[in-house]
Amino acid sequence: MKGRYLSLAAAGAALCLTAVTLTGCGSMESLTEDNEVTLRVVAADYGDNPQNSSSGYWKDLAAGFEKDHPGIKVEVSVYSWSEVDAKVAEMVKAGKAPDIAQIGAYADYAAAGKLYTADELLAVKTEADFLAPLADAGKVKRVQYGMPFVSSTRLLFYNEKLLTDAGVLAKDAKGGWQPKSWADLEAAAKKLKAAGVPTPFALPLGREEAQAETMMWLLAGGGGYTDNEEAYAIDSPENVKTFEFLRDRMVGQGLTGAAEPGKTDRQAAFDAFSRGEVGMLNGHPTLLKQAAEKGVKFGMVAMPTADGTEHPTMGVADWVMAFKNGHRVESGRFLDYLYEPKNVTAFTAKYDLLPATTSGYRAMEAATGASAQQLKVFLQALPNARLYPVGKKSWAGVSEDVKQKIGASVQPGGQPAKVLEEIALAARTADAH
Repeated sequence: MKGRYLSLAAAGAALCLTAVTLTGCGSMESLTEDNEVTLRVVAADYGDNPQNSSSGYWKDLAAGFEKDHPGIKVEVSVYSWSEVDAKVAEMVKAGKAPDIAQIGAYADYAAAGKLYTADELLAVKTEADFLAPLADAGKVKRVQYGMPFVSSTRLLFYNEKLLTDAGVLAKDAKGGWQPKSWADLEAAAKKLKAAGVPTPFALPLGREEAQAETMMWLLAGGGGYTDNEEAYAIDSPENVKTFEFLRDRMVGQGLTGAAEPGKTDRQAAFDAFSRGEVGMLNGHPTLLKQAAEKGVKFGMVAMPTADGTEHPTMGVADWVMAFKNGHRVESGRFLDYLYEPKNVTAFTAKYDLLPATTSGYRAMEAATGASAQQLKVFLQALPNARLYPVGKKSWAGVSEDVKQKIGASVQPGGQPAKVLEEIALAARTADAH
């Protein structure tokens, strides 16, 4: 998923995959037997090296689809996450939009009337299979245009050895550490600091993924980017209190290490955790392998909340959309195939991601093995997760605003209320246009 969260993608040029050509058609909205149809698909690369590039998955998927659907050719171009959104934007601007795109955002295209709706494309069985929170996040004005491709949730990771050595975790603890409130986090961070841990709690509010770290804390504080009516509420009293806690209790007491949070990127925090220098941090499934490969023994728990009561966790998703190129029927058939359980599972298993469908969710629940067991902790949080307000065409700009400004709010002397009010005002203004 894009730099905001599951950015595993390797940089580089597009890998263009052209599957076997079969006979087909090209009518405006339906399939005939007279002419060839070529579906052009653009997808993001979730691999971190050429050996595990997503191009292999899409090549196999296209070949399987063509075998079952004579008459439709599929061409897939796979780009790194650093360029795929821009590539699609360029194609759309040039009047050459792909038939299907698997990228990070859909709302701008939906608002411009360029996309088919989900119910124009998908079989009822396919459409009904999406997990409800993800399907809802794919809607603009209550109509679904964005189809969730893969998803992820976030958990609090902790270094078992560091917490044990600091006296936070008992040496014979069977159930691991179970913090419930921010008071528990603060107490643990103080013990880690006293034990000489360089970064008791990593707080990456740098550009790479400040919008994600921010949302995790907002939700845990009983707030969020939007209210229950989906209107921006970035400057709510709950959100202000959350960042005052971070400024005063975490950063102010030296519990987030020497690095300035606003200049600390997520990957740098992950790397430090994998070196054994960080006691606690919020993380997603990609940290599982990274930390394990470095020999770090860790635990994972739900993010503690301000008052110890349960609040929604953060979920994230990447999106599939189909452009109005006259290939509605053909695109729909390909998307129905894409979302078949076997094809969903093949992708999520390859990249340690979570499914976006109920059938994929059940398949992962039934899976065995150490890796599957770890992922199930993330999976359990998915049905009640809240996502970015991606249905708002203003969200991309708001996210960028958060990246640029939020770090200053937690610095000594920072003014959370003022910073959040500035971001909120700009968000509401953008949302009104």
